[in-house]
Parts: sequence; structure tokens; C-alpha cells
Amino acid sequence: MQENTWLTDRFEDNRSRLRAVAYRMLGSLSEADDAVQETWLRLSRADTNDVSDLTGWLVTVTGRVCLDMLRHRRSRREDSVGVHLPDPIVDRADGLDPENQILLANSVGIALLVVLDTLDPAERLAFVLHDMFGLPFEEIANVVGKSPAATRQLASRARRRVQGSPTVPDADIGRQREVVNAFFAAAREGNFDALVSLLDPNVVLRADAGEMPEGTSREVHGAAAVAGQALTFRRVGAASWGGTSPSVQPALVNGVAGVVVLREGAPQVVFAFTVSSGKIAAIDIISDAERLRRLDVAGSLSITEG
Repeated sequence: MQENTWLTDRFEDNRSRLRAVAYRMLGSLSEADDAVQETWLRLSRADTNDVSDLTGWLVTVTGRVCLDMLRHRRSRREDSVGVHLPDPIVDRADGLDPENQILLANSVGIALLVVLDTLDPAERLAFVLHDMFGLPFEEIANVVGKSPAATRQLASRARRRVQGSPTVPDADIGRQREVVNAFFAAAREGNFDALVSLLDPNVVLRADAGEMPEGTSREVHGAAAVAGQALTFRRVGAASWGGTSPSVQPALVNGVAGVVVLREGAPQVVFAFTVSSGKIAAIDIISDAERLRRLDVAGSLSITEG
């Protein structure tokens, strides 16, 4: 009984860390919780008498669970069309929830998770566990079933992909907010040139499934094309939403400047911006109303729907 209590306490001590591992691996908050629960079940059935580093053991098990989930997910998505964006973590613009601070350590923005989702599951595991959580390749190799040298190569390939994409936002949240505010001001004014000036030449806009206005694309590349999409969104958005005028509320989305578009107090769209070197390098849009309700975006912003 005392040993079970000790294991339970140690697991709870590590729960936030394990959830952070799972979120980076899966990009889904509900699946991350499922992975952590499965780790607990495996711990409860395991003989841990010879485990010298229980935290490392738990992280490794969580990684193995997530690897299996990723491989199963990939087989399900082989015939899927369009962009799938990770679950956003939305906070009020004036600061992160303490639990989300742990979940988002190491600047885990939407753009980074999108890049991680393009990796082979084993590459993603090697990168996340080694580069983000400091596990040695010898331990990760046992999970992916490869030699330590081959596992190191998996992480190296993943690292090159991540470093070749605009995934690291500027550190100054205030400056990020200025750029985002200027973007929305230019869109409201229909100022195409101002929009282009705020965008990185290689900017990418990605929109997940949901109530996006007709005429908008799911993935757009280049400053001129993205500026055009912003103007299209402005022109047809109100009509597509039943003629009501949406309001824009500043928010933190995965720890950086973003906004939530509200209609009659209910969250309809979440915009996540990656501002790098003073320019918008990526815009990720989640507009599935059911998904936003499930993620309790309204609760995160202390909004009473209705």
C-alpha cells in the first residue's frame, strides 16, 4: 500500500511534464490526456523495483504511447484532404494560466506543432524527447527500435526541418501585439499595401476546417496572396456569419499574440500569429466552432457565452 501511494505521488509530481511531452507529440489536448492516462495504467501494472530514474521512465513510456498513437493516426489520415491544425492553447492577453506555462515551455507555438506534424512519427519522437526534454539517444533508441546512432539521425533530420521553418516568434510580446493590431487595422481599412508591408515575403496562412467564409483558401503562401485572403475574409465574413458584426478580442495563443473573433459573445475563430523579425511569418486559423467549444476557449478568456 505504501509503495502504491509513493508511485501515485511520484506520478502526480510528473503529470504536468508528461502532458507537455504528449502535447508536443500529438498536438491534441484530449489525446495528450489519454496518453498520460495510459502511462499511469502501464505504471500501475509495471514492476519498477529496478527503475533508478522514474521520471525518465515515465517520459519514455509516454513517448512510446504517443508514438503508437501517431502511427495509428497517420494510417487514418492517409486519405484526408486539407490542413489539420493542432489544438490551440488560448489565454487572456494579460498573461498565461500557470498550468499552461508548464505546457508551453520552450515556445511551443502553433507553427512549430504544424511542422512537427509533418515529420515521420519516429523523427518527431526523437526530436521531442531529446531536443525538448533532454533524454539521451540510448533511451529513445529503445522506443523506436533503432540504434542510438540511427536515432540521432532521426532527430537531426527533424531539427533541420524545424530550423528551416519560421517557428520561433520574437520574444517581445508587446511588439508582436503591435504588428497583429496593425494587420487587423489594415484589413479593416482594405489597405492591401499596408498588409503586404506587415507580412514576411514567404508568409504562410493555414486555415483549419470550420465556418470560414466562402472564397478563402485553406493554405496560402506569399505576402500578396495572404494579403488578398485577408481582404476576402473582410469582405465576405459578415455576410457568411449571418450579417452580425464580429468583434475581435486580443488573446495569447500558445503564449504569443493572437486574437479570438467573437459573434454574439461566442468564440468563432482563433487566429495564431508567428511574428518573426517584426514581420508576420505565419497565420494559423482555427474556426471549427464545435472544436472551440470543446477546448473551452470562452472559459479561457472568461467569456460568458450567450
